[in-house]
Amino acid sequence: MTSEQAPAAVPRATAATPATRARYRRILRFAGWNLAVTWWYELFLPRIGLSGVAARTRSKRMRRFAQRFHGLAVELGGLMIKVGQFMSSRLDVLPPEITSELEGLQDEVPAVPFPAIRALAEAELGVPLESAFASVDETPVAAASLGQAHRALLTPETAAEAGMEAVVIKVQRPGIDAIVDVDLAALRRVGRWLSHVRLVSDRVDAPALVEEFAATSLQEIDYLHEAANSERFAEEFDGDDRVAVPVVVWERTTRRVLTLEDVTAIKITDAAALRAAGIDPADVAPLFAEVMFDQLFSSGFFHADPHPGNIFVTPRPGTGDRPWTLTFVDFGMMGEVPPGTRSGLRKALIAAASRDGRGLVEAIQDVGVLLPTADTGELERAMTHLFARFGGMGFAELREVDPREFREFAIEFGDVVRSLPFQLPENFLLIIRAMSLTSGVCSALDPSFNLWDSVEPYAGQLLRDERGNVVQDVAQQALELLGLAWRLPKRLDALVTRVEDGNLAVSTPRLEQRVARLDRTVRRLVAAVVFGGVVIAGAIVHTADQVLGVVLLVASVVPLAFTVFTGRRGS
Repeated sequence: MTSEQAPAAVPRATAATPATRARYRRILRFAGWNLAVTWWYELFLPRIGLSGVAARTRSKRMRRFAQRFHGLAVELGGLMIKVGQFMSSRLDVLPPEITSELEGLQDEVPAVPFPAIRALAEAELGVPLESAFASVDETPVAAASLGQAHRALLTPETAAEAGMEAVVIKVQRPGIDAIVDVDLAALRRVGRWLSHVRLVSDRVDAPALVEEFAATSLQEIDYLHEAANSERFAEEFDGDDRVAVPVVVWERTTRRVLTLEDVTAIKITDAAALRAAGIDPADVAPLFAEVMFDQLFSSGFFHADPHPGNIFVTPRPGTGDRPWTLTFVDFGMMGEVPPGTRSGLRKALIAAASRDGRGLVEAIQDVGVLLPTADTGELERAMTHLFARFGGMGFAELREVDPREFREFAIEFGDVVRSLPFQLPENFLLIIRAMSLTSGVCSALDPSFNLWDSVEPYAGQLLRDERGNVVQDVAQQALELLGLAWRLPKRLDALVTRVEDGNLAVSTPRLEQRVARLDRTVRRLVAAVVFGGVVIAGAIVHTADQVLGVVLLVASVVPLAFTVFTGRRGS
């Protein structure tokens, strides 16, 4: 039985209890119903000339969807909270009916009663909490979808070794392993549903994206992995006064309990608290964008979950022109940008800053989002037109643009974009998530924030770095050419010797492949003609000689099979 034929994609945990089975079915019912509603309004009604109905009801439907999902996520917790957090951060793309409704999910996760937290922590640490810590605050400082945090004080002995006393203990929610299993099973089923929707499958491999999300989620519930990520992130910004990272207390850390230095400060989007501390939120936005750019385009190791609950602004009076720093926490979801992808992203950023439509399309191809076989001429024209009209505008300015202009652009170039073979390379989902969360946080800090104001100077620095790399590349290529010139006479002499001896063989793999494909096509065509002739002959003869007619009809299976299976083998 194949995976598609399996009766259900239920994980091992789902079969264990009625509660997990009910959770699995609940998620699928919600997804199935909303997919059906979307199909009805956005695909079916426009086809029968009722697009006006879909347009008039869209705002109300979006608000109702967000409200229902909000209730589902809060009730179920787990990975559903992660999905809602991502949606609430897309202030630049999603309408306010959705983002405003889901915004509270950043802090609205209900807390686990402390006795359950105590039991899990003591089982993990192997000692009573009173022995591990001098004191523990039973009221959580934060409750997240996968765990919750409590303030505590280290014992004098441990504090002396760690160099700190105040810490935060992060403890996993009891039973979260089973919940993650169930949620991933449901998401995998939804991903398979989407793979059968051509509108989606032509542009993205939904099951592959779910698997990437699954790998990230499973890493996120391993606190040893998070602790290692935290130390690596701290090393990346060592000596950088823009960024602070909490210190890990390894003596009190296990797979499901993580003890960190208490760095709680002002939540990055708490504008009132920032102003009260003498910090202008409009000054925080560009620095935050710059720090995230550094992670994505320079170091390649980035925080993939920079939502407001994971970033603090820490006042540091008397430390210079900027008496505050950005403090990052929660390193369970991190991403890495491979060197090739990072180079393509740098080119894309430079092209976008310089309004270079052609350069942007080439960079998209380098990143791997657009297949090399794509005809990009019309896309280049679309990008050039887009930059000419909307380039340099911030989100606040874009909201003031007449919607008819966007519709005209979509009508003119929508078919071009939809026809192109897009794909999402490995780990690209986390890059998109990080950039969208960054955009959302900056817009929340300053509604008039213009991302171009941060992109252009940063791209200018990248361009200067690229020019330096070009000089290095030219020098390297010069050395390679000198080496080739040194070896060339000997290689030519060997080639002449092989020609004289009659031992030279020329190989053209691409030409050979095309010839082989043409040969298979001709063979299939001949077999198809033979099949048709035998079938017609059998039908005609069958009226006069049933035995011979049946023999001919049966014999037609041979050329038919040749046609079908040769086509599959050669495709």
